[in-house]
Amino acid sequence: QVQLVESGGGLVQAGGSLRLSCAASGRTFSSYVMGWFRQAPGKEREFVAAISASGGSTYYADSVKGRFTISRDNAKNTVYLQMNSLKPEDTAVYYCASRWGSNYEAISPMQYDYWGQGTQVTVSS
Repeated sequence: QVQLVESGGGLVQAGGSLRLSCAASGRTFSSYVMGWFRQAPGKEREFVAAISASGGSTYYADSVKGRFTISRDNAKNTVYLQMNSLKPEDTAVYYCASRWGSNYEAISPMQYDYWGQGTQVTVSS
């Protein structure tokens, strides 16, 4: 079983930056694809970004491409989401998730096995 704990959320002005972190338990972190999702009030959970187990490949939603960067440090069992040029529409609870396997282009929440509790990101205009 994998436990995930997000941190780094907060309130930021439009155009600003935040870096989210997700710390994972377990000795097999380097075997999991890691993803970030977000959910705004009244909306479905949506895919943001994912990274392969080795960290060599990444995949992004069109809405964040060029602004957000996903990375991971397998020695620290941690995945990051660097968010730049934030917009009010980025406001949501952000979740990290993990899935066993090699498909880092998995964008459905149903394809992920373990989830963190979420961290709130609020972007003011």
